[in-house]
Amino acid sequence: MKNDIDIEITVPNHTRYLSLIGRIGENMAQELSSFTGDRDALGHHLNAVLTEALVNAIKHANGTDSDKKVRIQIHVSNGEMMIRVFDSGKGFDLGSIADSGCPDPLNEQGRGIYIIRSLMDSVEYRRAKGGNVLEMKKALG
Repeated sequence: MKNDIDIEITVPNHTRYLSLIGRIGENMAQELSSFTGDRDALGHHLNAVLTEALVNAIKHANGTDSDKKVRIQIHVSNGEMMIRVFDSGKGFDLGSIADSGCPDPLNEQGRGIYIIRSLMDSVEYRRAKGGNVLEMKKALG
């Protein structure tokens, strides 16, 4: 479709890129021609989701290995946004992280996934060529 958006970004495995990636989400929300909802709220949600996913990839999957990279793909088509975050870590079982209720705020484990699940319509994590991919979808209609 002629209004599809495809963005692919690869960043070094450093947390200093978190705000850059988060701002990309905020800017996208302002530019989506087909979205008629609250653009500011969507922007904040995308910032949070992208930031949390990137933190998980950098700190947990890639183990702060500065030689590794994180790849982010954002695709918008037919009223849906799909965000994929690729890491090269050993992976984890998304099902092992409780899907109900807010985790203990003093315990970091599972908090990012809870936030992502709360803000997106679907969340999957699976093996991909050379590592893993966290795939998140959001309806924009």
